[in-house]
Amino acid sequence: MTDSRDNPSNNRSLTLRLLVLTVAMFGFGFLLVPLYDVFCEITGFGGRTNTVAATVTEKPDESRSVRVEFVTTVNEYAPWEFSPVVSSMEVTPGRLYSATFTARNMSSDGKIGQAIPSVAPIAASNHFKKIECFCFSNQEFAAREERALPLQFIVDPDLPDYVDTITLQYTFFDTMRLSSKD
Repeated sequence: MTDSRDNPSNNRSLTLRLLVLTVAMFGFGFLLVPLYDVFCEITGFGGRTNTVAATVTEKPDESRSVRVEFVTTVNEYAPWEFSPVVSSMEVTPGRLYSATFTARNMSSDGKIGQAIPSVAPIAASNHFKKIECFCFSNQEFAAREERALPLQFIVDPDLPDYVDTITLQYTFFDTMRLSSKD
């Protein structure tokens, strides 16, 4: 009796199926990040914020104020101190505001860090617009360097009325450590 495992036709078919599966998995992995970005943009999920041009044209909504809270965390492996100068502020939607964060490289080597923002509640993420932010690019720090990091933002006057508090949370990562894991 012939064993089906020795049949060259079956082996070729299995090899072709495995090759197609491997290519499909690679393609899915490659497309996952752009698909997630589109998903977040459409749904507002993930707390991503919008950016706007340097000119602010919003008309302030003087009838209300919104509390903006600043929360910071550091990735567990990052040798940083990272905190807001003020933990919260009351803002009028439609007005331009500035906030400052402080970051310090605690290591004896130069480091490159990146802050990743998130906004809660999700309903506010499309209405919190950063005009200038240290999170737009990597931050290079010399050994033990401390630096003030600026943020300019505006809360859109179209923010839903039920949102009276927005939490802007940043996580600071050591990008050199992350890239060395690849």
